[in-house]
Amino acid sequence: MKLMKINKILLGIFAGASVFAVAACDKFLDTNPDNRTEIDTAEKAVKLVASAYSTHDYICVATLSSDNLDDYSIQYTKTTRFRDEIWEWKDGVESNNESPENIWGSNYEAASSANHAIEAMENDLDWENNETLRQAMGEALICRAYAHFINANIFCMAYTSQYADKDLGIPYATEPEKEFNPKYERGTLAETYDMIKADIEKGLPLIGDDNLVVPKYHFNRQAAYAFATRFYLYHEEWAKAIECANKCLGANPEAVLRDYDIFGTMPSTANLRATQYVSSNEPANLLLMTAYSTHYAIWLNYTTQTKFNHGNYLATTETLKATQIFGSGTSPYSGKDSPHTFSGSFDRVMFYRVPYLFQYTNAVAGTGYSRTIYPAFTTDECLLNRAEAKIYLGDYEGAAEDLNIFIHNFTNCEDNFTPEQIKGFYDTVSYAEWNSGTVKKRFNSTLDTGEEGSIKESMLQLVVNLRRLENMGFGLRWFDIKRYGITIYRRVMNMAGSPDHFIDVMQARDPRQAIQIPVKVRTAGLEANPRNK
Repeated sequence: MKLMKINKILLGIFAGASVFAVAACDKFLDTNPDNRTEIDTAEKAVKLVASAYSTHDYICVATLSSDNLDDYSIQYTKTTRFRDEIWEWKDGVESNNESPENIWGSNYEAASSANHAIEAMENDLDWENNETLRQAMGEALICRAYAHFINANIFCMAYTSQYADKDLGIPYATEPEKEFNPKYERGTLAETYDMIKADIEKGLPLIGDDNLVVPKYHFNRQAAYAFATRFYLYHEEWAKAIECANKCLGANPEAVLRDYDIFGTMPSTANLRATQYVSSNEPANLLLMTAYSTHYAIWLNYTTQTKFNHGNYLATTETLKATQIFGSGTSPYSGKDSPHTFSGSFDRVMFYRVPYLFQYTNAVAGTGYSRTIYPAFTTDECLLNRAEAKIYLGDYEGAAEDLNIFIHNFTNCEDNFTPEQIKGFYDTVSYAEWNSGTVKKRFNSTLDTGEEGSIKESMLQLVVNLRRLENMGFGLRWFDIKRYGITIYRRVMNMAGSPDHFIDVMQARDPRQAIQIPVKVRTAGLEANPRNK
């Protein structure tokens, strides 16, 4: 057994777990806290890398923070203190499986597993001359980059070249911890992104699929390039985003997009359709992740969480049933993944995408954990990311081609829209207000989004709107809100299901967009996210 004196309870500042009493420290450090065996074979290294994935999702916190839910508390009251705090953008104190504390800790634990594997391969194994280990090294580096990427996008402001060298980043774990209570500094967001980029660019050439028994649950080659596409898009490296998207999508992107037609052949059973959506046999699903989660309670027809809903008003004015360039109502999706409306026991409109799973720990007692599966990356998102990058490079025709491919697959619309037609559509749409929703939001970003009403701005409106539909329920809308400086309101709906009043507003670069780091991490000495007085 190889002794690794790692403070796993503290996990330094990273995991943010409880601190042992000082008297217990020496005894604690004399043992191997995680009982990890020596990594002295390629097989052991591959198995260790397989643990370098977070088991706690960010999608619930990101969705609750976004504009995809309204407050229906006048009609429906079922909620939790945790959901209330996140929806109200509070520095929450309630902890559960989906809380910021577990997002933070689980991602750093994933990075820790990657670091142990990397260290073993660098020090004890001839990884550069062994193809199995080369691919394991690639996966470990990409896993480490992704864990930090998610934490950066949850706990930091959105990356922007104007502010990244001033905004706080997060500590970047590049080696296993071997001392008690090490001290860390957050550095800047620019420094965090530079280190993510370094890991991506070192890991991508090494990535392969030979080691993967179930490739969709690992960073396979396609998933790694989809991640790189999203990273470069956020990092404002448009040409690199396109290059990576091309490698992910191949020469015929239509062939790898989601098969929506299959839903037209299935019963309208919530969990059945949601399970199909996250099937590993679906070519569009590039990386599937499992999590301890009750997020399904908002995105299936369950009544256990009804206070916050994606209701008919929001759907009809802004999203699933709104007038879009390709049509309005449910008809554009007919025979595909049609949205489903609940108007009896509660007001909710959704795609069935977030399945409910249950992991029994005691089958006799019927106890265990609620789980879900979600696609961390899809070809459909990658295509939209490529379209956005093309817009920033001025390739409007190329972007329109990608957008038309997406629309043809996502809906029954067969029209091919030109950049001028896209502008013409958005010219007819007013900018949304708190009590008058539309599919057009004002951008207040440091990105060069073009003049309001220009072709560039109109095409970006379409990309951001389509990505909102594509990722409904999966949290990425929150990242776009931060990137584009979209103002969102905390609306309370009346008995008729329309906006009654709002209790708060979040505008561009509101400090609360950087969710507060966990209290235990702050107590351990890491700098907190700033807040307005």
